[in-house]
Amino acid sequence: MKLYVTRHGQTQWNQNNLVCGVSDIELNEKGIGQARRLTSDLKEYSIDGIYSSPLIRARQTAEIISKELGVPVIIDQRLFEQNYGIYEGTIRGTEEFLKLKKQFAYTGAENESLFHIAQRVYNFLDDIKEKSRDKNVLVVTHGGICRVINTYFNSMTNEEFLKFNHPNCSLMVFDL
Repeated sequence: MKLYVTRHGQTQWNQNNLVCGVSDIELNEKGIGQARRLTSDLKEYSIDGIYSSPLIRARQTAEIISKELGVPVIIDQRLFEQNYGIYEGTIRGTEEFLKLKKQFAYTGAENESLFHIAQRVYNFLDDIKEKSRDKNVLVVTHGGICRVINTYFNSMTNEEFLKFNHPNCSLMVFDL
């Protein structure tokens, strides 16, 4: 079984370098184009199922792919992006936000801890492994979730984890 993982297409908040966790922001025109290009690339793979985050930017990306490939989308709450609490909508590179990202167990900024995210994402991956043994699955989700999915398959130091960036509508492929 192959697991294909992509981050949603670009949003205006991505373009403006704003923190976009659980804020429900739609794709911009560039993001729609990215999803269409990814769909074209995915035609050479045999995708049996598509799972998506419920947030609109991921759902829009998944629906563009689904329509072209003829594979239905299953929404899974565990693929939600991290809740960044009081930092939602702020500039991504601020010292305060970067400090928060280094505190994996911290929830004092009304945010979701990285440990909670890892638990729900790992549970999702364990379920997919069990349910889709002989199927190729595409997951459409968010940058933070892509980072956690990568740790399920690859060992990373904290520094590597913090630096890991998965560009919009690029594809990671894993054997599951």
